[in-house]
Amino acid sequence: MLLLENVKLALSSIKMNKMRSFLTMLGIIIGISSVIAITSIGASAEAVVNKEFQSFGTNAMYLYMNWEMTADSGIQYSDLILPEDIDALKARFPEDILYVCPSLYGSSEIKVGRVKGKLEMEGVAADYNKFYRMDMVYGRMINESDIQGKRERIVIDEKASRHFFNKADSVGEKLVVRLGGENKELTIVGVYRKEPSIFDKMNTGSSFITYVPYPLLQIGDDTAVALMLYINGEKNPTELGGEITRYLSRIKDKDPMFYKFESAEAQMDMINNVLGTLSIAIGAIAAISLVVGGIGIMNIMLVSVTERTREIGIRKSLGARTKDILTQFLIESMILAGIGGIIGTALGIGIAAAGMGIAGVAVIIKPLTVLIAVGFSAMVGMFFGLYPARKAAKLNPIEALRYE
Repeated sequence: MLLLENVKLALSSIKMNKMRSFLTMLGIIIGISSVIAITSIGASAEAVVNKEFQSFGTNAMYLYMNWEMTADSGIQYSDLILPEDIDALKARFPEDILYVCPSLYGSSEIKVGRVKGKLEMEGVAADYNKFYRMDMVYGRMINESDIQGKRERIVIDEKASRHFFNKADSVGEKLVVRLGGENKELTIVGVYRKEPSIFDKMNTGSSFITYVPYPLLQIGDDTAVALMLYINGEKNPTELGGEITRYLSRIKDKDPMFYKFESAEAQMDMINNVLGTLSIAIGAIAAISLVVGGIGIMNIMLVSVTERTREIGIRKSLGARTKDILTQFLIESMILAGIGGIIGTALGIGIAAAGMGIAGVAVIIKPLTVLIAVGFSAMVGMFFGLYPARKAAKLNPIEALRYE
């Protein structure tokens, strides 16, 4: 009952001094809103990164030459990865290498009627869509016959189909592209659809990702300087990558460190670590304003004690104990900080939602962060309100009654 009475007294005091109370809470509001906004934006960015890697495949791996070891002598023919090297890798790791393809890319400006655009072409092996998350809505993906016959085939996305042909299903249509210094007429064999990503929104031009049989992008011979792989997701990518590169170096009679690898999972972990560290660092800096807000609460509570000295004297003369006065002022400071924490939390969520909304990203609010933020603000109020409360509790009732 006494606790409820103290809460009513605290709310009454805050209500009587609305502007002063708001200015007192401002430091807490700014600190909490900054921490909530930063951690939410960081969590949202981390979710976007994870989503992109999940789409690409966390079991993806990129194998390439150690360019530092070719700096002096340049790239030799024996350094290049040959078709027989790929076959040897597949034979040595039949259950661990699920997909392997020379890493080859090309681009070409094209025109269909009066419609212009640019194709970014990626060379793929058969059944690439089984590993890279996409939906084949019309036709098929590049298959083994396309690879073996070096057929002039292409798979485009639905947006490209609508852009060039004004329809979703353009299977059977032709696209004339420039490859290796000559024009080639590619037949569309498939149309895919992929869930939009934040990177798609950055592409404001008419540029489209397409897929062709990788031999079409090989110029001169069948060698490659890098490989794209999908590996057994149940294996440790670092250990398996090391085994694959060492084996390739051995059959090529190279230094064990001549070939290197990058796994998508390792890159995802690295980016998440960077984002997490940045969020913590910036959040910690923003949290300094909580200390400033706490000092503001202590300052105002000291003023309040001075203003209410006579009130304290009356309460003590009527039988209020020292701990009752202490509890009264502690509760008032905690309520000030708690209200500031609630307002700051709402403001922080609003800022994060607005920022992520502009970027077109779903905002992620972690309930635990909100609870910690509000709880921490109340603890700040209690910590910085302790000294004024103790000062009020120790007042001599006779001297307090004489105070003018």
